[in-house]
Amino acid sequence: MSTTEQNAVRHMQVSRDDDDIRVDRWFKRHFPNVPYGQLAKWLRTGQVRVDGGRVKPSVRLSSGQEIRLPPMAPATSKPERTEPKVSAKDAADLQSCVIYKDDHVIAINKPSGLAVQGGSRTTHHVDGMLDALRYGADERPRLVHRLDKDTSGVLVLARTRQAAQTLSRSFQGRSVDKVYWALVMGQPEIEAGTIDAPLAKGGDYGQEKMGGAEDGQSAETDYRIIDHAAGRVAWLELRPRTGRTHQLRAHCALMGTPILGDGKYGGRESFFVGLPKRLHLHAQTLALPHPASGERLEVSAPLDAELRGSWKFLGFDPKTA
Repeated sequence: MSTTEQNAVRHMQVSRDDDDIRVDRWFKRHFPNVPYGQLAKWLRTGQVRVDGGRVKPSVRLSSGQEIRLPPMAPATSKPERTEPKVSAKDAADLQSCVIYKDDHVIAINKPSGLAVQGGSRTTHHVDGMLDALRYGADERPRLVHRLDKDTSGVLVLARTRQAAQTLSRSFQGRSVDKVYWALVMGQPEIEAGTIDAPLAKGGDYGQEKMGGAEDGQSAETDYRIIDHAAGRVAWLELRPRTGRTHQLRAHCALMGTPILGDGKYGGRESFFVGLPKRLHLHAQTLALPHPASGERLEVSAPLDAELRGSWKFLGFDPKTA
């Protein structure tokens, strides 16, 4: 990024690597010491502008746009942050997760426990290692959707700005079909159906979780039982129609069949003796229009070794789904 200074006001240009990033995330990347509340005030009062106009924190930036920055105290005017170099081990680990690649799209089988983006307590995440997936390209891959940290499975990345814009529209327009596999405690009373339960965040600070609420955001999930182990554990196929936070976890809990290993939504009853204490939720298949050809692209991610062990322990065969 280029930087100029005039009377303590600076103007910075959005680089190609930051194309399609939200304003608030751009600040978090380049000025991590600026509190969100301070940024919100600057945006509200017009002290921060994009191409001369006022914007909201959620607005996405395009490369080449100019951002006006107000005078900053030394504590907040930390020099631009550069993404830490990806270690050879992290690069190799992430590259080993690639399950599909062409000139426009990369798909990885994201491991459980790896966050997609960083946060106040998360420094190791996919977004911070995307340079490892350039494969000689000029542009850094871009995120176009998310998976929970503890959910494994298909994560699609865009390799170009144009692909990112097209894929983002596909996800927002709901032209993407997602299939998840989950092991749940107990067994739904009905073999297949639709969970239509609006969700809203509740709970004390630091313990928030999504729950059913009549005035919450609409949330729908199709499900069917693929197999079950004497009614004690069921293998479900889940197809979310909407994309609310923790939707599948909350909906399974609302059915009385929390996902195995989901202590947040199922408590101690969600743990099964003999199986690993991890979330048994896997993004198995994702199908969407290819950003270049428009043809249907379908990518599937195999279960990792730990989940395969759980399936085998319960007598389930992934090949029969």
